Amino acid sequence: MPIIEANRVRKVYRGDGVETVALRGVDLTVEAGEFTALVGPSGSGKSTLLHLLAGLDLPTEGEVWVGGVWLSRLSRSERARVRLERIGLVFQAYNLLPVLTALENAALILEFRGVPKAERERRALAALEALGLKEKAGRFPRQLSGGEQQRVAVARALAAEPLLILADEPTANLDSKNGLALIERMKALNREQGVTFLFSTHDPRLLEHVKRIVRLEDGAIVGEEWR
Repeated sequence: MPIIEANRVRKVYRGDGVETVALRGVDLTVEAGEFTALVGPSGSGKSTLLHLLAGLDLPTEGEVWVGGVWLSRLSRSERARVRLERIGLVFQAYNLLPVLTALENAALILEFRGVPKAERERRALAALEALGLKEKAGRFPRQLSGGEQQRVAVARALAAEPLLILADEPTANLDSKNGLALIERMKALNREQGVTFLFSTHDPRLLEHVKRIVRLEDGAIVGEEWR
């Protein structure tokens, strides 16, 4: 069973009498274990598609399935449960809690899952270390740069070791060293633990490592390439 299925997905935003079509009948299947990139110009629908696959929004038409679950048939709280148990998210809004340290933010999903404190801190610290943030584990978000906050958000997703990680431009604000460290960590999780990755990117460093590229333009898939 594919881990992701999007069937004839259409998304229309309406407001102030204006209708904007963000996705136009997208069909996409992603098998477990893929390391796949969505590419395309700004406004092509990449972020919208990722939000629908995460259950953060619902399609205007069509079906979105994740792990055999039809997201459109779930309530908001049920979709949140699917994200907690199955999906790691790395989006442009880092959503770090300002009252928690980097370590506590990285361990937050594990805490929600009921993982014992010692184990969740071990996994969170390992994720921070892999991204070059071990020395800043005790700092609060206000004490971190934007790139460091982004890496904490990535560590939070990686520490949870979900079945699927959806990421919107995960290396966008990272320098060369930290960008490559993140890519290596993502590849290791994909190779060693079978975590499926689907992410949007313009980063040529990341595109060198993907197994599949899906191209979007004007809200539609216009081609794909396997490597």
